[in-house]
Amino acid sequence: MAIFKIIHITKYQYTWPIKESINEIRLFPHHFKDQEVLDHQLLISHDPEIEYFRDYYGNRVANFNNLEAHNEMTIESRMTVRVSHSLKIPEFEDVTAKELQEEKNNDITLLRLSYPETITKQQDIDAVLKTFNIANNSIITIAQLCNAYIFNNFTYTKGITNIATTIDEILVLKKGVCQDFAHVLLQFLRTAGIPSRYVSGYICPNESGLRGEGATHAWVEIYSPTQGWQGLDPTNNIWTMDNHVKLSVGRNFYDCTLIKGTFKGLARQTLSVSVSIGYEDGRHYEEMNDVQLEEMPQEINEQINHIEQQQQ
Repeated sequence: MAIFKIIHITKYQYTWPIKESINEIRLFPHHFKDQEVLDHQLLISHDPEIEYFRDYYGNRVANFNNLEAHNEMTIESRMTVRVSHSLKIPEFEDVTAKELQEEKNNDITLLRLSYPETITKQQDIDAVLKTFNIANNSIITIAQLCNAYIFNNFTYTKGITNIATTIDEILVLKKGVCQDFAHVLLQFLRTAGIPSRYVSGYICPNESGLRGEGATHAWVEIYSPTQGWQGLDPTNNIWTMDNHVKLSVGRNFYDCTLIKGTFKGLARQTLSVSVSIGYEDGRHYEEMNDVQLEEMPQEINEQINHIEQQQQ
C-alpha cells in the first residue's frame, strides 16, 4: 500500500492573445477497489465555469471555456491517492478467449474492446500469436506471453514517435514509449479475442527504477471473467503494482487524452507539462517536459486543435 500526492500542471503560452478556448480534460484519479481517492482539486486560470460528466467508459471528465482573450492558460490537477494493488500475477485460471465469447456477446462494451484495429502488418501479429497456442492457453497466459514479447522485442526510446504514430509504424520501428507499446499490446490481445483497454495514469518512482517513472504513463488492462480487469505494463513487463496510479480507461489513447481542445487566434503556442510526486516519507520527484506546438504566421478565424502530448 502506498499514498501519493501528485501535482500535474499543464501550461499553454501564446505569442499573441487567443480567444474562445474550449477544452475537455481527463485529469481525475480513477476510484476503484485498489485505488482510493483521498483528495482532488482542479485549478484553472481565469476561473472558468466547469461542467463535469462521465464518459462512455465511466471516466470523470470536465469541460470548460475561456472565451475572453488571453495569452496563457494553466490547468493544475492536485490529487492524493492510496494505492493497494501490490505487484502480483493474477490467480491462474483456465478460461480461454473462446470461452469468453458468450459473455462478450452479452456485453457491448466488452465486444467493442475485443476488436483489433485494421492495420497493414496484421500478418506479423498473427504469426507471433500462432506460436502462443491461443486456442488452448488461458487468457492470463496469453496476456503474459504478449507482454513479454513486446518487452523483449521493442526498445524503449523517447523522441522518435508522437501521438500520430500508427501501430504499423511502431511494428517497423520496434521502438517507442509506453503509449506505443500499449497500442501494440492491445492489437495482440484483441486479435487473440481478449477484451482489453488502454489506461492512462502515472507510474510513481520507486527503488525498482521502472521505465517511464515520474511522469504520465500508459498501460493495458485485460478482462478476466473471474477476476475483473487486470493491469499489464508492457513497458516494464510486469502486472500493475502499488506505484501505478490510474486516471482514465478507453479503447486507445484518444479516449484517454488528458487535455484536448480548440481555440481561435494565432496558432503559435508552447506547451509545458510538469508532474510532481510526493511520498508519505517526504520524498519528492518532479518531471518537466516542454513541447513546441504547431505554428501559424497570422491570425485565423477557424478553431485550432491542441492536445497534451504523448505519455512516456
